[in-house]
Amino acid sequence: MAQFCLLLLFISLVSVPCVLSRSLSSSSHPHTQIFDVAASIEKTVQVLTPATQNFQQEAIKNTHFNSSSISVSIYPRSALVKPLHKDYAALTLSRLERDSARVSSLTMKLQLALNNFNHSDLKPVETMVQPEDLQTPITSGASQGSGEYFTRLGLGQPVKEYYMVLDTGSDITWVQCEPCSDCYQQSDPIFSPSSSSTYSRLSCDAAQCSALEVSACANSQSCLYQVSYGDGSFTVGEFATETVSFGNSGSFSKVAIGCGHDNEGLFVGAAGLIALGGGSLSLPTQIKASSFSYCFVDRDSASSSTLDFNSARPGDSVIAPLLRNSRRSTFFYVGLTGISVGGQMLSIPASVFQVDGSGSGGIIVDSGTAVTRLKSSAYNTLRDSFVKYTQHLPSAGQFALFDTCYDLSSMTRASVPTLAFHFSGGKTLPLHPKNYLIPVDSSGKFCLAFAPTDGSLSIIGNIQQQGTRVSYDLANNLVGFSPDKC
Repeated sequence: MAQFCLLLLFISLVSVPCVLSRSLSSSSHPHTQIFDVAASIEKTVQVLTPATQNFQQEAIKNTHFNSSSISVSIYPRSALVKPLHKDYAALTLSRLERDSARVSSLTMKLQLALNNFNHSDLKPVETMVQPEDLQTPITSGASQGSGEYFTRLGLGQPVKEYYMVLDTGSDITWVQCEPCSDCYQQSDPIFSPSSSSTYSRLSCDAAQCSALEVSACANSQSCLYQVSYGDGSFTVGEFATETVSFGNSGSFSKVAIGCGHDNEGLFVGAAGLIALGGGSLSLPTQIKASSFSYCFVDRDSASSSTLDFNSARPGDSVIAPLLRNSRRSTFFYVGLTGISVGGQMLSIPASVFQVDGSGSGGIIVDSGTAVTRLKSSAYNTLRDSFVKYTQHLPSAGQFALFDTCYDLSSMTRASVPTLAFHFSGGKTLPLHPKNYLIPVDSSGKFCLAFAPTDGSLSIIGNIQQQGTRVSYDLANNLVGFSPDKC
């Protein structure tokens, strides 16, 4: 009898790994979920297909305003400007190249702040010329690819509408202005300050001019600004105040914006940029918004969502602390404590995601970065765990900055491990498979959408935010994440 019991015990021990292996690849297992491969591949084809849609009228129609809140439509770039790439792999490479430049720019800004760099030593580049000399034709930036999102913003009086890129990593809102020394191609006419009755140049001694990181004076009177980006692109022009409108229902007067006469290599399609950062010159700060939120649709989608100001966050939001870095007020840090894969918490010290005494480290939520960046040690731990749980999927090597890819061309659906962010207070944000496994071509190659960084700053990018309403409660220093609220 004892021998029979031992035999049963031996059989059960041998069988456990097989049972576990089968359960991990099953959709009924609580730590796996089904990924719709076919739907993702179909979008990669559609995004390169020419389409004609009247987004301008839809943007105005979908703008809502009342005494306490404002809501305007958000569109992925692909809905406004069809990518001019030979295939989806080329589009992905272009996006990733620009994304790397974006990360370099954010890292550089933080590093300058940590090194106590004196911004008064910086001056705008010597490209400003007299208005009568500004006759250079508009140049095309159609070769630029990106994963940015647009909204419609009204400027001036009478009001004219412009598509603007959203950016939580910037504090200066700017728009391309006539006359142009060098302007890239945009979908709307260039903004003309002379056609607006509410446009007013700021003087060099204005408080807004003093708050600029890079400024100078034109003829000892008008304030000049410059904003530079990691890929060598920049915008230079005069700093002014203007009336900003959301649709035809509400407006704010005397908002400080950059009027860019020299704008090189930036944001094809958009007229400029809406700065949603935490600094004194950002749009939320200037209009005294107590909160704002957005929800990004899939970047290969033609659908839209909204950017809201002063609206209540959804009741089912996963709430986390919204943290600030005294050395860099622009960025929105979040109280991330860990990451889990397949229901198992990864062995990553919480300190990896925290800002230290010098202002270094921490993790920010950023609308302009596409791929989430983690410190190399944290990324390696995440990747190794993900690979362990995806041994049933055919490996497909690397692609650009992605080192973990799969060939899913023979599948319409795939079982993948769950992945979740964990925040202070025991709050958990589970991610949808499309938030961490993305197509890089139209042939079925998918990659883990995380990347390592050697810098101290970690970043939650917009791929991981897609389909989730992200709410910034500025009054109470909280950030909320509400899945499926686009």
